Amino acid sequence: MLESGKVSTNVYLRRIHNFALDMTWLPWPVIVKRQWPKVRFKDKRAVTWEEHQAIVAREENPERKAFYQLAWHLGAAQSDLAFLEAENIEWEHSVISFARKKTGSIAIMRFDEEVAQILRSLPATGPLFPYLRTVRAGDRATEFKQRCEGIEDQRHLAALISLRLGGAGEEGGLSRTLRAGSLGHNSKAVHRAYARKAQVELPSLGEYERQRAVFAAGKEAVAQAVIA
Repeated sequence: MLESGKVSTNVYLRRIHNFALDMTWLPWPVIVKRQWPKVRFKDKRAVTWEEHQAIVAREENPERKAFYQLAWHLGAAQSDLAFLEAENIEWEHSVISFARKKTGSIAIMRFDEEVAQILRSLPATGPLFPYLRTVRAGDRATEFKQRCEGIEDQRHLAALISLRLGGAGEEGGLSRTLRAGSLGHNSKAVHRAYARKAQVELPSLGEYERQRAVFAAGKEAVAQAVIA
């Protein structure tokens, strides 16, 4: 069964086996720990900017389209994004803040005018995504996978998280520290700031890309001056 099955077969058989041992339903292991085959996940990749544009262009449902666009720009987990409310938006400072469901930590993200236009198309009060918040996470992922039809090598896309990784991660070009904060991953800098009860604000993706372009241009100018 292990040889013919896939990753989930290995994972769930291992869980059942270990649980049975803990409950003393088994007097000794059927398979000793070192003989279990290694769990080998397939390589996954993020959505590219061109693929993101294609997905958004073919999406006819306005609520789902806005959901995919914000997933790219904010890098929020799909459940955190689906449960956002208008009250999470601080228009005066162009900030969205919410408590991450997985860790309970507070995410504070800046947004630019492009994201502001998307937010203005959503309800001004209450839930931003009244339908999508009622959908199971697995069903939201399935819907996204259906929207990826036609994308080359789509089987390597990491479901809905690939869109999140695309904007705030691999394709978006954020630095490692900012990317960790945006995606909610471990970051020593973020944890130190939380420990001091400081507010951790992440720049918008658009703002970061513009600043990076200016920095790159200045660096090139300096290099040319040195050569001259």
